[in-house]
Amino acid sequence: MSDRAENNAMSAQVAPLRVQRAPAPLRGDVVVPGDKSISHRALMLAAMAEGRSEISGLLEGEDVLRTASAMRALGAEIRQDGARWIVQGHGAQGLREPDDVLDMGNSGTAARLMAGILSTQPFNSFMTGDASLRARPMKRVTDPLQKNGACFVTRQGGRLPMAVVGTAQGTPIHYRLPVASAQVKSAILLAGLNAQGETRIDEPTPTRNHTENMLRYFGVDVTVRETESGGRLISLTGPARLHAQNVIVPGDPSSAAFPIVAALLIPGSDLLIRNVGLNPLRTGLFKSLQEMGAQLSIEDVRREGGERVGDLRVKASTLKAVDVPAKRAPSMIDEYPILSVACAFAEGTSRLRGLGELRVKESDRLNATLALLKANHVTARIDGDDLVIEGRPDGNGLGGGRVETLMDHRLAMSAIIFGLAAPNPIDVDDTGFINTSFPGFIDLMNERGAGL
Repeated sequence: MSDRAENNAMSAQVAPLRVQRAPAPLRGDVVVPGDKSISHRALMLAAMAEGRSEISGLLEGEDVLRTASAMRALGAEIRQDGARWIVQGHGAQGLREPDDVLDMGNSGTAARLMAGILSTQPFNSFMTGDASLRARPMKRVTDPLQKNGACFVTRQGGRLPMAVVGTAQGTPIHYRLPVASAQVKSAILLAGLNAQGETRIDEPTPTRNHTENMLRYFGVDVTVRETESGGRLISLTGPARLHAQNVIVPGDPSSAAFPIVAALLIPGSDLLIRNVGLNPLRTGLFKSLQEMGAQLSIEDVRREGGERVGDLRVKASTLKAVDVPAKRAPSMIDEYPILSVACAFAEGTSRLRGLGELRVKESDRLNATLALLKANHVTARIDGDDLVIEGRPDGNGLGGGRVETLMDHRLAMSAIIFGLAAPNPIDVDDTGFINTSFPGFIDLMNERGAGL
């Protein structure tokens, strides 16, 4: 992909949309975009590896294109060849000082993981992002990373733009995560690749482990030990060498969530969603939906590129309320907005527990999800860090509101699915940011009968 095409792809245009109830059942096979978390990490690690890597199934959304652009600015050679992305890396110690500010767009994952990489490089660098990303706090990452000798200069509140003064002699970090965060854990591990000695992380609550899996796949010795309390101790020793690998990126379970819930709520629907990642630390939504009575089955389970993969069969279902425990939140943190839509059409009162992490996503996603529901006549409230939703299985009276997406792609897609199931039309203020994670989402839904 040329720089011009990449820049065009990353220029989101405001795109309001009125959504009406789906005119027909959703039917057929669906392939969702590649997993965003794995796509970010595949590009970063391939750029820090020695040699030529090929990546297939890469998510070509705006967030991931920002990562490609940033790693190219740091010296990696990255190009697209049809469906493959070719990355020529020069080693974890072979990155160079970028000539310009690294613009991470809307991607908090890219920015936080990049902070880890840059912290143990022997040069200075600068990062910024769009208005949404510049409003999001970075201190949860920069505070532990400063322990390795790097220096971070941010705006008030630890916000972008940010200067990173890297260190050539990084001190390994020993850190206990105060809150479950795969981004913080990953940033520390990436910093540890160039630190002098053992980096060690105490993770009281397990979070998605794509970084550990992929580091091993690229030849880094990562040790993970379970603790008696159910947590994990994770360590690696630097300086580390990464060896080029070919990577197949599975479909993103967070993206699969949207056609899944649509199929559950639209009468007569029957979808087969192929090649979805089934990492057990990412499948909390599937378990929660099955607890609600969803006809959701997993077929043809296999392993690709170190990750568990399978096909999902989903059929329209009558749902009942669910009580989702807080301990499940790390395995489905991005899926709560769309789960809340399912709960709005379920019988009974659902309680989604322990959602404090949603307050620091692309938006204050917890309050924004509540606003989405209430604007469309769902009775719901926030109780501490819990979201409580009174379902209406017949859907009568639901919809009819306007949803402010706050530049949040998951809110936009959740609102669209709500509109496809509700009897009254929904106005979505902006769907342009959907391309950050799910390029072609509206076209895909229309091909299966959504009528958007």
